[in-house]
Amino acid sequence: MKNKGIVLHHKEGTPDSGWMLTDFGSVIVHIFTAIERDYYQLEMVWDKAIPITRIQ
Repeated sequence: MKNKGIVLHHKEGTPDSGWMLTDFGSVIVHIFTAIERDYYQLEMVWDKAIPITRIQ
């Protein structure tokens, strides 16, 4: 993203924590381990949103 000139506004978490969030303004990326994904269940929060891309 940086190479494309897209600015990172905010990030949380670490690779060792099992989850990370990166906020690029109009795009927010959540990266989870399987255990953390089951715990947070973001699919339930965003179940009405229209997916653009889903990577598993």
